[in-house]
Parts: sequence; structure tokens; C-alpha cells
Amino acid sequence: MPRPSLLMLDEPSLGLMPKPVSEIFHIIREVSQKGVTVLLVEQNVFEAPHISHRAYVLQTGQIVLEGRGKDLLTSDLVRKAYLGG
Repeated sequence: MPRPSLLMLDEPSLGLMPKPVSEIFHIIREVSQKGVTVLLVEQNVFEAPHISHRAYVLQTGQIVLEGRGKDLLTSDLVRKAYLGG
């Protein structure tokens, strides 16, 4: 598609080494900045929240937390579940 309005990605960093992961998130950021809405399903809590305008944390299929991506990094729930602290 030459000019999509929506890009849906499911775990684009799964199983990749750190360098390609960094490149993928850079490309996703560029696509978003060009006005394309990006729906990203991703477990990489180190990269995804930094590029997300809106984020949701799911546990057993239920939304347990939502907000701006960067704001979720300060959540105790996110730190304990994903960052080990």
C-alpha cells in the first residue's frame, strides 16, 4: 500500500537481537511521525512505551492499566511485572 492510514504490528521485535530491534523501533517511530496510526502489540517494555502515545497493560486478557506510554513506566505494576523492581 503506498499510503496506509493504519499499520498493525504484532510483536515485531520478538526473537531479534538488540541492534535490529532498535532499528525496527526507529522505523516505527518514523512511520508514526508521518501521520500513520500504528497499532503495536509488543512485550518489549524497554522500547515500546517510549514511542507510544497511548498504551495498555493486559493481564489475562483484561486491561489493568492504561495511559501515556512514558507514564506507564513509572507505574509500580509495570515495574514489578516487567522491569523486576
